[in-house]
Amino acid sequence: MAKYVLDTSLYVKATREEEWNRQLTAFYSIHTPHVHLHSVVAGELLAGAIRPGLDGETHRRFLAPFEAVGRIITPTHAAWSRAGRIIGALIRRGTLSPTGVKRSFFNDCLIAASSRDAGFVLVTDNLADFEIIAAEHRVRFVPPWPWDGLSS
Repeated sequence: MAKYVLDTSLYVKATREEEWNRQLTAFYSIHTPHVHLHSVVAGELLAGAIRPGLDGETHRRFLAPFEAVGRIITPTHAAWSRAGRIIGALIRRGTLSPTGVKRSFFNDCLIAASSRDAGFVLVTDNLADFEIIAAEHRVRFVPPWPWDGLSS
């Protein structure tokens, strides 16, 4: 069975939209033992938890369950270096502007590099960015909902 990492936006949408929350819950009910939290996703979630009390709620709901069972992916030095190389290569190809690389895109490169290293499938609704990344660095990613076919 595949192992999965979920992108930040899936968690964010689950807090804002009941249908996304139901879908995330359904995914967890099937794949919980195979889902890991990426430390970059954890950082992005906590950085966005700016409403009073939201950081604690975010930690309790999305981070603590993974921390309790040790299912965290943390990028290695090699993954950090590869993420930088991906950005450089995309700038050289003209795909990215040297002055217009967003921090979130670098984070996506870091998630892609370290997920690939660990053999994980990335579940994301940010298909456009990961298609750009995949043109330079092969990464396995799939769109969310429905979950048909993800169990392989």
